Amino acid sequence: MTKQERKFPNTRMRRNRMQKFSRKLTSENALSANDIIWPVFIKEGKAIKQVIDAMPDVFCFSIDSLIKELENPIRLGLNAIALFPNIDSKLKDREGSQGIDPNNLICRAIKEIKNEFPSLGIICDVALDPFTDHGHDGVVRGGIVDNDLTLDKLNKQALIYAEAGCDIIAPSDMMDGRVGSIRNCLEKNNFKNTMIMSYAAKYSSSYYGPFRSAIGSEELIKPKDKKSYQLDFANSDEAMHEILIDINEGADMVMIKPGMPYLDIVSRAKETFNMPTFVYQVSGEYSMIMSAVEKGLANKRDIIFESMVCFKRAGADGIFTYFAPYLLNDLKKGI
Repeated sequence: MTKQERKFPNTRMRRNRMQKFSRKLTSENALSANDIIWPVFIKEGKAIKQVIDAMPDVFCFSIDSLIKELENPIRLGLNAIALFPNIDSKLKDREGSQGIDPNNLICRAIKEIKNEFPSLGIICDVALDPFTDHGHDGVVRGGIVDNDLTLDKLNKQALIYAEAGCDIIAPSDMMDGRVGSIRNCLEKNNFKNTMIMSYAAKYSSSYYGPFRSAIGSEELIKPKDKKSYQLDFANSDEAMHEILIDINEGADMVMIKPGMPYLDIVSRAKETFNMPTFVYQVSGEYSMIMSAVEKGLANKRDIIFESMVCFKRAGADGIFTYFAPYLLNDLKKGI
């Protein structure tokens, strides 16, 4: 057979991939600063920027230090942060009383941050685990997390956060009925415009370890796990049921947590409900990526951006990630 007679494919998929400009032209998904939410840890004190051992380059800030730290990310396009408290163990109790104290660390942080950066969106996690001495998200009675007793606490917690100026209430406790209960509470108290982003599909996962260490809730007292209220990682239909319930109860946005191991849930949720859908790249995912980077097994920039675009490809509208400051810097450079 001569060269002239040789048959070649009419369609060569590689053609569009051969040059950088054409890869950009044909890219189906893109990441921007608008997609990024920064989860931050805060604690009492002044001028504190405390290293979190299990999470390289992640810190726990005092409120004043966080305000200084926010200046550059906001300049680079950061739109929203999510606040998580690490409170003194002496303030923790069986009922999570600090969680409903209107002068608690989170409420004061909201007010001070809003005073400095009025347009920055503030998302507040609603659950009792940072405030309980047993580490659970709700009230424990007889070794069981009591769903209905917990709802009353969550309503009060959501309300004090809204009163302090929180923009988005994010219940992460996974109690049945909590979205509807919080929605009713907010409406009755004239916070009808306060948004609810439900942790609608929060799995009982092994990927939360570094986070629990960061907020000081790693030791669980009976029950020894959260499987009675967080989702079974074997289930996806159950997740869709949970999400549907929360939408019907008044959630404005939904979240899937963890992220990378649950991309199928993100994709299915977006396709099924066509709701604003968020994903949380949790502490264990962050620490594994950083471990690979530190050991020279992965290029930092490449692996972080790949993980972000995977979330976008799956259908996520926004991503909670501890890589936010790093990503915003690179996105500003146009890399």
